[in-house]
Amino acid sequence: MRADTGVAGIGVMMYTVLDQARADLEGTLDRIAALGYAGIETYGLVEHFGPARVRAAIASAGLTLTSAHAPFPAGPDAEAILDRYEELGAEVLVWSMERAEFDSPDTIRRGVERVNEAAERAAGRGMRIAYHNHFAEFSQSFGGRQAYDLLLELLDDRVVIELDAYWTEMGGADPAEVVGRLGERVRFVHVKDGPAISYEDDVMVPVGEGRIDWTRTLTVPSGLRWHIVELERLHIDTFEALRRSYDHLVGRGLSRGTITPASSEERS
Repeated sequence: MRADTGVAGIGVMMYTVLDQARADLEGTLDRIAALGYAGIETYGLVEHFGPARVRAAIASAGLTLTSAHAPFPAGPDAEAILDRYEELGAEVLVWSMERAEFDSPDTIRRGVERVNEAAERAAGRGMRIAYHNHFAEFSQSFGGRQAYDLLLELLDDRVVIELDAYWTEMGGADPAEVVGRLGERVRFVHVKDGPAISYEDDVMVPVGEGRIDWTRTLTVPSGLRWHIVELERLHIDTFEALRRSYDHLVGRGLSRGTITPASSEERS
């Protein structure tokens, strides 16, 4: 979802509101849409409700399914995974390799075999695989080469990228530089903010109130189609954090939503 101006659409990664959605799927999606978000990336919903109900709820809320966080369709469960997400209507399935798979060039190569098998199987259904990073891809290097570069070199060309800019920063890389280097291959970015200190313990804050320079990261020329807000751990109300994140991103023209953010006077 990009306007003629090239501004990417704004969505929500449903892990952010997983508890709320499992309690009230349709109501949660309606609240996301009412904030102005244009799409969602599913997580943990299809397994809970079944693909038909989730697909209907997304459509009823007037949202777009940006992508689905789902295990790589490889190995003995591959066809069952593809059946489920084909029924959902997902065009892109997103997943990650494990942290231990970045311990050496050999473990990276073995892990990529699974991703590339998934890309081949998905292509047979008219679907694509996207690779989502954590921090080990950037914190690990071998012979002066970043693990992420080795990964990209080995991945099937059909695999697109979902860059988690927060974990990229935590891994010691510059998210804006990585987005620019990826160019057209990066289609999605996970947008979250906070101190970027601890993978296990960080508490997130509304986007724009933490460490990441989102103006630089989101204005680099690239293939980004969606900015997907994900706030994993919060000390404030989740929907308040989503509203403030939306106001920051859409209010500054970095992302494209469905409503104009209210001014502070209108909210008071």
